[in-house]
Amino acid sequence: MFFNEIDIRHGFEADEFLPFFQPLVELRTGQIAGFEVLARWQHGKLGSIAPDNFIPMVEKCGLINQLTRKILEKAFAAAPLLADSLTLAVNFSPMQLLDFRVPGIVEDTAKTAGFSLRRLTVEITESALLDDLPRVKSVVREFKEMHCRLSLDDFGTGYSSLNHLQALPFDKLKIDRQFVAAMTQNRESGRIVAAMVGMGQSLGLTTVAEGVENEEQARMLIWHGCDMAQGWLYGRPVPAAEIQRMVSAAPRTLAALPLETSESDFTLGLDKLPAQRLARLQAIYDGVPAGLCFLDSSLRYASLNLQLAQINGLPIAAHMGKTVAEILPAVYPRIEPLLRRALQGETVTGIEVRMSGDTAATGQNEAGRLLLYAIHPARDPGGRVAGISCVVMDVTGQDAMAKDLLDKSKRPAKKP
Repeated sequence: MFFNEIDIRHGFEADEFLPFFQPLVELRTGQIAGFEVLARWQHGKLGSIAPDNFIPMVEKCGLINQLTRKILEKAFAAAPLLADSLTLAVNFSPMQLLDFRVPGIVEDTAKTAGFSLRRLTVEITESALLDDLPRVKSVVREFKEMHCRLSLDDFGTGYSSLNHLQALPFDKLKIDRQFVAAMTQNRESGRIVAAMVGMGQSLGLTTVAEGVENEEQARMLIWHGCDMAQGWLYGRPVPAAEIQRMVSAAPRTLAALPLETSESDFTLGLDKLPAQRLARLQAIYDGVPAGLCFLDSSLRYASLNLQLAQINGLPIAAHMGKTVAEILPAVYPRIEPLLRRALQGETVTGIEVRMSGDTAATGQNEAGRLLLYAIHPARDPGGRVAGISCVVMDVTGQDAMAKDLLDKSKRPAKKP
């Protein structure tokens, strides 16, 4: 399919370029965590045209920044359809990552729309890093200063992936669809996916699998410990008008592959695959009847279980990389001194925090709620405090029962 400059300019004049939204899903819960924004050309005669067919000509015409602004304006305008915990991800072309004007375009567009850039992930393909890495670093630094997150897209398809992971402050790692598509049929592809997930975990990155099309792939990814996925299994790209339908749909929850599959042709023994061991431990982690989390030395969530996500009223993905102050602004002033003591090596247990009428991150009134905290320093092999392990229990019901019993004990006994 070939388009010339006249076709492209006519598309702009007719306002035919639109954002489509494909869901990004938490694998363990099936909950939508956000959407990737994809450009589509709704051609008057040809219908919907994928970006691969028109982006090269848009770049050749010098209109790529104009297209980005238009797509972002419409995507940010659709943000009121999303809960505040949901994020948007946008892929920028290699040409744009060499253009110092691009971060300003994004910032101005977000400010006009009232969209928080803490909810935006900038996706970069490895090919964007090959021409002028120092210049890309400068552009990326501006994005990070604007509080955007950074994702390395199509990981594994470039020849210098490890160097790139070290060179830029990535938050997410996207596993290319070609490995995901082959892993249920090819043992080596399964090994590669497992290695990528393990690498992402060791670097503290959220791992996202692209091109997930069936339940078998999703179950294997859960087993490998992958965090998130996108693909036709969870939803095809849709226009803004269909976002609400997707968000309202019941989550697609899947169990990981059973343990007996661990020696099959497409997985490895637990003794050889750390990512699988972590996935198995995560299942236990989620089954504990209390909220659990690990905070790094900057008091950011590095991991947490489903119970804590429910206590806090936000999806797991909304916590990752965020500080306690960002997630729990009403509670943080009361527990910050305790967290600081734990970072100094002290164990603090049995701490009760009574919620006031403050509005928590959920937007709900939490007055009267009682949480019980236990906070422990977590040490590295050298004995240094590397972070904090927290246990949180909602004991509101138990507290109410105790008070009721106490009130009854204070009532005067009835005379016989």
